[in-house]
Amino acid sequence: MRILIAEDDFAGQAVLEGLLSPHGECDIARDGAEAMELFEAALAEGRAYDLVCLDIMMPKLDGKEVLRRIRELEKERGRTGLAGTKILMTTALNDFETIMASFRGQCEGYLVKPISKAKLFAQLRALGLLPADE
Repeated sequence: MRILIAEDDFAGQAVLEGLLSPHGECDIARDGAEAMELFEAALAEGRAYDLVCLDIMMPKLDGKEVLRRIRELEKERGRTGLAGTKILMTTALNDFETIMASFRGQCEGYLVKPISKAKLFAQLRALGLLPADE
């Protein structure tokens, strides 16, 4: 599995990378602009990410804008629906409007920090990214 972790907080990066690296190759973006650069490069190389863990509050481009741009880019390339990258919003924001806006933006999941292994892995199993027994 190819994974992009877009997180500006070092502790958040370390937690996600520690949980996910046994299950795939992880790249780290420290802001929204870097996340878009890495995502676009992966598509251009024919090595699209299977999963993006996307923080909402990041410098340069926030996670909602990154989500919008990723979905727009995928649409342009015919990678819609099940063919698209699975995106989990991983954020401290827990208000109804932010959650609903994220799902309207076509994320597949929403995890509120602090991220627990159980909740993260339950989301990954539900998305078919991890086997049911992990």
